[in-house]
Amino acid sequence: MNNLIHKTAIIDPSAKIGNNVEICPYSIIEANTEIGDGCRIAYHALIAKGTKLGPKCQVFTSAVVGTIPQDLKFQDEESYLYVGEGTIIREFATLNRGTEEGGSITQVGNNCLLMAYSHVAHDCKLGNNVILANGVNMAGHVTIEDNVGISGLCVIHQFTRIGRFAYIGGGSRVPQDVPPFILTTGEPLKYLGLNVVGLKRKGFKLSQLSTIKAAYQFIYRSNLNLTQAVDAIKSELEQTEEIKEILDFIDKSDRGLIGR
Repeated sequence: MNNLIHKTAIIDPSAKIGNNVEICPYSIIEANTEIGDGCRIAYHALIAKGTKLGPKCQVFTSAVVGTIPQDLKFQDEESYLYVGEGTIIREFATLNRGTEEGGSITQVGNNCLLMAYSHVAHDCKLGNNVILANGVNMAGHVTIEDNVGISGLCVIHQFTRIGRFAYIGGGSRVPQDVPPFILTTGEPLKYLGLNVVGLKRKGFKLSQLSTIKAAYQFIYRSNLNLTQAVDAIKSELEQTEEIKEILDFIDKSDRGLIGR
C-alpha cells in the first residue's frame, strides 16, 4: 500500500484508507470515512465520520472536515460530505456534512481550493475548479457552479446560487443569486461586467464574450425590467449555449439576481 501513517495519528478501524496515503502526526480519522489514493492529511487535521475524500486531496493543518451541521434541526441523522479528486483544503477550513432537508449530502467537486478559514456549510454543493479565498463563509444549501472564484471575507446567504465562471470581489455580501460569467463586488453587490480574465483563460472566444456581454447589457444596462430583458435576449440575440445558460439560470432563480 505504501502508506505513511504516523504512530500518533488516531484512525478508526472501520476507516477505508487508499494507497499511497500520508497521515501526519496527531490527525484523527473517524469511523465511516474513506480516504482516496494519494491523499495527504496534515498535522492535527480531523476527518469526521461520513466523509469521503477522493484521490489526491490535501487536507492541511487543523482543518476540520465533515463535522455535524450548525443547524438546530439536525438530529444526528446519517449524512455525508463528499470531496472530489485533487481538492485542497487549507488551514482551519471547516466543512460540515449534510442534513436530511438538503438530501443528507454536502458536496465539493474536483480540483477545488478552499483557503484558510473558509467555511462550507451543510448541504452546500460546489462544482469543479471552485476557489474560495481566505475567510469565505457560506451558509447552508448554497450552490456554486464550476470555475467560480470568490475573494476573501465574502459571506454568502443560504440557498443562494452562483453561476459558472462568476467572480466575486473581496469583502462582499452575497444575498441573492449571481448569474454566470460576470464580475461583481460592492455593497450592495453590483454587476461590474464580464469576468473577462477568467473567461479568456478558459478559452472563450471574443465572439462568445461579445454575445454574453450583449445579454447582460439588456439585464443590467438598460431600462428594461427583468422580464422585458429576457424577452429582448430571446428575440434579438443568437441563442448560443452561453445565452441559453443565462436564460436557464434566470428561470430557475429563487432568490432573484443581484443588482436587480
